[in-house]
Amino acid sequence: MRHIVCLALLVLIAAPAARAANRGLLVAPGASLRVVNTPVGDGGSGPSGPQTSPGPGRPARFTIGAVDTIGGTTYDYGTNGPAYRMLVTTPGKGIHVLFMWSQKTDTLFQDRNLRYNFYDFNNRAWNWPDADFMQAGVPVFAERAGYGNLDVDTNGVALVSAHHRTGSGDPDFAPIIARDADVGAGIFEYTMGESSAINYYEWPYLAYSQNGTCQLAMIDANSQDNLFWSRMAAWGTWQTALSIPAPKPEPLSPTHNIATSKVSGSNKVCITWVAVPASGYQQSPGFYRESQDGGNNWDAPADIGFPLTFHPGSETVPSYDVSSLFPFYDRNNNLHIVGNVTPFVRDTNWVLPGQIWHWCAANPDTWNLIHVASPDSWMASCGGHAVVCCRPSLGQDAHGNLFVAWEEFDGVNFEPTTSRLRADIWYSYSSDNGITWQDGVKITDGGEVSYRFPSILNPIGDTVMVTYLIDQVAGFFVQSAEGAASYNPVVVQKWPNPVGIAEGPTPAPPPRMELAAGPTPAKGRTAISYSLARAGDMSLVIYDAVGRPVQTLASGCRPAGRYSATWNANGAAAGIYFCTLESGGRSTSRKIVLSE
Repeated sequence: MRHIVCLALLVLIAAPAARAANRGLLVAPGASLRVVNTPVGDGGSGPSGPQTSPGPGRPARFTIGAVDTIGGTTYDYGTNGPAYRMLVTTPGKGIHVLFMWSQKTDTLFQDRNLRYNFYDFNNRAWNWPDADFMQAGVPVFAERAGYGNLDVDTNGVALVSAHHRTGSGDPDFAPIIARDADVGAGIFEYTMGESSAINYYEWPYLAYSQNGTCQLAMIDANSQDNLFWSRMAAWGTWQTALSIPAPKPEPLSPTHNIATSKVSGSNKVCITWVAVPASGYQQSPGFYRESQDGGNNWDAPADIGFPLTFHPGSETVPSYDVSSLFPFYDRNNNLHIVGNVTPFVRDTNWVLPGQIWHWCAANPDTWNLIHVASPDSWMASCGGHAVVCCRPSLGQDAHGNLFVAWEEFDGVNFEPTTSRLRADIWYSYSSDNGITWQDGVKITDGGEVSYRFPSILNPIGDTVMVTYLIDQVAGFFVQSAEGAASYNPVVVQKWPNPVGIAEGPTPAPPPRMELAAGPTPAKGRTAISYSLARAGDMSLVIYDAVGRPVQTLASGCRPAGRYSATWNANGAAAGIYFCTLESGGRSTSRKIVLSE
């Protein structure tokens, strides 16, 4: 454990002055952010030192909302796995954002760090802006670190994970976790994995449980083909790493992700991963594993299966990618997973066409389609660890609407110096728990830059927010020096919530339990609406004419309010059925007639 006293004093002195001097660059809808590659120091100590400029800046354009530039980096490889939580809110106080940072322009990146910024609701400004976006934000760690993510504890204080090198050998990596001194303070203390039960692990991703434990999913640094879990109940005290049973990811594939429920009193934890075959000549299936009690006990790993996409029964089948799975618990404690799939034809996995899908066991159909990306032309490569549409992340507003953002490559817009396609950021939303989704909306506008690695925030009030990297030169300079190094802005884009915008006081709860279903007679799908006058456990079940349950449409604890569901009756025999709603010891039913 270490405290950075000098950094703490510097932050306390500099932050108010910075907020007063510069509230951050904001770009209005339809305008361009002119990216100016101001030369910065390449000597590791800021503007002093040898000056090297990667070249002139390029404009970035946006289709909706406004954009805050909150940081910048030359490290253009945000993750080699799925989307991770990098944008989190503390209600009533502000918004936390995290990004991987370096200002080096060589391939060693000795100054690599995770950098943090905070939007203060009271001041209506980012705490650490800078006219040179490469200097915005504050460093989280006192040493070289990277490949982590962000969450907040039950007090709303930021927690950041990363791995760092502990020696000179390849397996000499260990997790390092940082905790802020207060909400938005930017003064971090650390706990080191090598001094605990989690030495020799890397790519650690964290999520905080409501029982006060920090949950961690990671891969061993020796063989890099085993997935492990650990938790920290008391600061600095980690449980011995537990191996996730087979099937497991294989090799060199940090496909894992982690989420915890934020419902008060719930201790649910979920880890997802994709089992990438060592041979590369098979489908890559996806898995999840849940704990209902904060990690004391774990359910067996479950194969999430594949959605019914492409051409079932043909030689073309769906497959997941290293960039695919993102788990999320909603405000009703239901598990959701979004992921991207691509076609696998005989012994070849293709990067297009691509599809974004939503999974939730509480829905009538477990899988529901969000988006299809199928460019007419494909003139270059999208690069490593990516497919045509990928890295979806999920959030939910206070009204229960779901929001998803992802990166999607333009098949004809490519960087001529690297022959790598450029990507845009897209989003969609659902007002019925993910059963149906609105058409995807592109929130960036192509051009000569590439928009990568989005993370969506749970919408706040009437505002949706996404953070992402604007890569000036498409292709990864970090991994293989594809093109020149560039100073790449990190931004937060925000726009009005298209659904559920609060207007006036919150609606009063329904006066009574209500249920309606139609059309009837019906063919195929039947729409069902219901109301709960009080919060509590409920169930919505379809029964046949003799009282046998046919399908459970919804169950669990729900707050008072109005809801909708859909019964997909395809495959059910014609006849009479009953939809029954039970809650608080009361029940009501409606008859549904299925015609031929």
